[in-house]
Amino acid sequence: MTAVVIVGAGQAGFQVAASLRGKKFGGEIVILGEEPVLPYQRPPLSKGYVKGETKQSALLLRPAEFYPANAIDVRLGCRVVALDRAGHSVVLADGKTVAYDALVLATGGRVRTLPVPGADLAGVAYVRTLADAVALKPQVEAAANVVVVGGGFIGLECAAVARMLGCEVVVLEAMDRLMARVVSPVLSDYYRDLHRGRGVDVQLSASVTEIVGDGGRVTGVRCGGGSVVPADLVIVGIGIIASDELAKSAALDCDRGVVVDALLRTSDPNIYAIGDCAAFPHPMADGLVRLESVQNAIDQGKAVADAILGDAKPYAAVPWFWSDQYEAKLQIVGLTQRYDDTVTLGDVAAGRFSVLYFRGGVLTGIDSVNMPSDHVAGRKLFGAGKTVTPDAARTPGFSLRAQV
Repeated sequence: MTAVVIVGAGQAGFQVAASLRGKKFGGEIVILGEEPVLPYQRPPLSKGYVKGETKQSALLLRPAEFYPANAIDVRLGCRVVALDRAGHSVVLADGKTVAYDALVLATGGRVRTLPVPGADLAGVAYVRTLADAVALKPQVEAAANVVVVGGGFIGLECAAVARMLGCEVVVLEAMDRLMARVVSPVLSDYYRDLHRGRGVDVQLSASVTEIVGDGGRVTGVRCGGGSVVPADLVIVGIGIIASDELAKSAALDCDRGVVVDALLRTSDPNIYAIGDCAAFPHPMADGLVRLESVQNAIDQGKAVADAILGDAKPYAAVPWFWSDQYEAKLQIVGLTQRYDDTVTLGDVAAGRFSVLYFRGGVLTGIDSVNMPSDHVAGRKLFGAGKTVTPDAARTPGFSLRAQV
């Protein structure tokens, strides 16, 4: 193997390059990044950076000198427009080509935009890239009335930050509970009450029909019943779409993401896909799964580096994730979708509890709020291939920590 080309300069793409050099790969490594900045962390963007606690320089995964010191060719502001599978090269927007022996697609995802009139007004913001966060920070600091469209992780994190900065905040969620696609009703109710207790107006089953403006700038959000919620800033957090256009145009298999096998290979064995853009099989999942998390990006980057070096193994890392909102730290381990039973441990009212998720009597995931010991125990439990039953979890005095 002489040349590895990585399309995407996010956490996943960076990890492939760093892991290859860490394991003494001697070939050429090229990272092609569309953004004009070196690889950086995304999680602090909606929290620490906008809040003013994290400086932009602290977001970088490695300082600039890391890349030349490790012979990693990082090309920024570089857009790939096509894959030439037959010629083993990628085509850039300027018409140049870059040849590869192994190609890694780490193209991530893009925000799902709000499909209503007025969504292009000034003062309607998204949080995905550093540029988004840089533009958002002064707007939040200057805003009086902030409307957040979407009651998922990003939306609620932004709502918490805006409220902590003194804004009046309204959250408009289309479903009948918060984070409905990823957590149980116990968690949804807890976070609804947490935000309302901080003065956030959480409105559920709320449809958005129009962004209202004056002079080209947002002044409010019109809801399904016709009422208008005043806003001088609207933050939209309604999900991420996998950036799989390159793969599709190259006739690689895609299904709401770039489809890969257990070794993270696409339908072309010379091309891998990892991170937010990849739809992959996992021992804990029923069918393909696509995960948007730092853990998944890092672990898949390491796995692909091993595969390129001739040590390919089926990807089976235990998924985990976190979200910080006010004083509540939510930590998730496993896969919590498609559950048919839950058991709650701890004290929900005190904000220290865990929810265990089961499917067919098998433990599939654990959500922990301000219970780091439960989260650590859960990761050890899944990592060791152990489990507990719903009946055991309901036994008085049951402890996750005692199971590992």
